[in-house]
Amino acid sequence: MSLLGIDVGTTGCKVISFREDGEILAQAYREYPLIHPQPGWSELDGNVVWEKVSDGIREVASQTDTDPIEAISVASQGEAVTPVWGNCDVLANAITTFDSRTSGICDEILKNITPLEVMQITGMPPSDIHTLAKLVWIKRNQPELYKEVWKFFGFEDFINFRLGVQPVVDYSLAARTMAFDIINKTWSDRMFDLADIDASLLPDTVPSGTIIGEIGKKVSTELGLPSGVVVVAGGHDQPCGALGAGIIRGGEVMDATGTVECIAPAFGEPVINQQMIDGNFSCYPHVVEGLYVTLGFVSSGGVVLRWFRDTFAETEIAQATAENRDVYDILLEDIPDSPSTAMLLPHFTGSGTPHLDLESKGAIVGLTLSTSKGELVKAILEGISYEIKQNLTMLQDAGVEINEVRAIGGGAKSDKWLQLKADMFNKKVIALDISEGVCLGTAILAGTAIGKYSSIEEAVNLLVKPKETYYPREEIAQEYDEKLKVYEQIYPALNSINKQI
Repeated sequence: MSLLGIDVGTTGCKVISFREDGEILAQAYREYPLIHPQPGWSELDGNVVWEKVSDGIREVASQTDTDPIEAISVASQGEAVTPVWGNCDVLANAITTFDSRTSGICDEILKNITPLEVMQITGMPPSDIHTLAKLVWIKRNQPELYKEVWKFFGFEDFINFRLGVQPVVDYSLAARTMAFDIINKTWSDRMFDLADIDASLLPDTVPSGTIIGEIGKKVSTELGLPSGVVVVAGGHDQPCGALGAGIIRGGEVMDATGTVECIAPAFGEPVINQQMIDGNFSCYPHVVEGLYVTLGFVSSGGVVLRWFRDTFAETEIAQATAENRDVYDILLEDIPDSPSTAMLLPHFTGSGTPHLDLESKGAIVGLTLSTSKGELVKAILEGISYEIKQNLTMLQDAGVEINEVRAIGGGAKSDKWLQLKADMFNKKVIALDISEGVCLGTAILAGTAIGKYSSIEEAVNLLVKPKETYYPREEIAQEYDEKLKVYEQIYPALNSINKQI
């Protein structure tokens, strides 16, 4: 028996089968191109996405004969919207999250409702990136298309529909539309009325982990699946990743380090106030029943370390090749244990939360002739971590409980970076030996739904194992508290300069 997790991202999809004990049996990855028909526009061809997902399913299914797939669950990016006709035909490309054509639409909606009221209903700080603004744009600019649409899908519900089951969306992905009532767990009539959008054009909603159907014989044959495979509602990719990291209690935080560094705290009661809006922090249903999550992120996370490697680490790259070592291990072995004298603002692709300033730029300050390469590497790690520390502090001030941090992704492999985070965050940091948290989260949902696990808690205890725990060192934690006061002045001091640049 195996469980299939699918992660539909912005530029590619992962399809992974897990044995009941969590071992990865087979996996496939497929890329698809982002389409930019005009400057600032960003689209995906839903037919191509389905083609790549189905290719991945076929590849994985062909390798699981001895452990046939019993259940499938899908996680996907949020905000994207695909218009579909009743026979599954895609009527137009999906508009993805960071597409600029919707600029200004949210301001129009806010003429008749306050930002706090929007968040009290939807859990979302008002923004043009959300699906609701995209639907308004389509209705205004493509009225014939709008009239022809049967349903507007996100990618979770779109893939499920193509698998041949009923078109429903889970609560976590529905919330990313800015049209879902996160308290009453239903579409918000008020938000649809304000946007003048027909709510019937969106699919029904269900909790994550709900069995939503069984794949029919025709689709199963096309995909090489056994008969009777069950489809289970998944969720937005970040909450699914949080589940895959074992975030199933309030006070726990996922810290996923990749190209982007993202944190996802979980909490038991909705936290909705002006401080959350000021920090651009959402509050929406977790894929674990009874919990909510929020997101904070650094848009230039591990990619800054990669930039340093490619630009300044020619010697270390050659050494890594000669010694068959990871170049990052070599770069990090000489960083000082104490805080760096230099400071780096990691806004190489703009800032993440709380500012969401796309015009901000990266900067290194405090350089002297005695600054070493190791100190610069340490400054990169610290800069990324200072940004996360600011997010954690703002969330705590807003009322989000934060007790421990669970680290996954590339950064979770570095003892030195994890100790740095424990010191700077002044929190216990637990490293997890998990490489595919999003797909594992969907597998947990699928396995629990069909009774392979008695509960989400049992599945997490079985499948999510801590690798190492790092505790803050009081003296260094105090040093970082003092240096944070300096770091927090860098962005506002450079804000005007960066806009001129």
